[in-house]
Amino acid sequence: MKSLMRKELMLSAAPITFVFILFSTMAMIPGYPILVGAFFICFGIFQSFQSACANNDILYTVLLPVKKTDVVKAKYGFTLLIQMLSFTITVILTFFRMTVLADAAPYTQNAMMNANSFFLAGNLLVFALFNGLFLGGFFKPADRYGKPFLLFSIAAFLLITAAETLHHIPGLEFLNDTAAAGNGAMWLLFAIALIIYIGTSILSCRASMKRFEAVDIG
Repeated sequence: MKSLMRKELMLSAAPITFVFILFSTMAMIPGYPILVGAFFICFGIFQSFQSACANNDILYTVLLPVKKTDVVKAKYGFTLLIQMLSFTITVILTFFRMTVLADAAPYTQNAMMNANSFFLAGNLLVFALFNGLFLGGFFKPADRYGKPFLLFSIAAFLLITAAETLHHIPGLEFLNDTAAAGNGAMWLLFAIALIIYIGTSILSCRASMKRFEAVDIG
């Protein structure tokens, strides 16, 4: 597995995937649908899968003395690594906004989604959609990336639209608090999103391993 992960990072990954991690900094932009940053991060990961298909990466990998299930695990491991690197940056910037810049005019007067724990939950849900819809569809067989990514894109933008709309509904204004560090309800939503992210990733990986075992690469 370590060798396969090294291959993913050093050979299979498209350079643009690492560049797109910088979209995490969108958490600092006021007056913009900042949850779109999570979509762009997933789009960057998608570029690596697209490149891998173009270079017959899966075919060459299964010719090596490795288990097909490990090939799937390595792809998921690479995806989770990029997502968590991006998410770590997003968390740091979000806490900076929630504390140091909580009373800054550009954020308190922001009609769009603010960076807070609800925003972090949204990031995890976008990532969960990617892992469930795109990765889950990629390995049946391991060269179908157009339709799974289209399904993910539609679902992601529906989610982003809903997340941007909710705080405009009477009674849900708290979802856009600029200083939500102590809001229990929002952290509960974050905890639920985290469970969904972990659960979706695990179930999707298991399903993909089962499907890929049945695929005749030759």
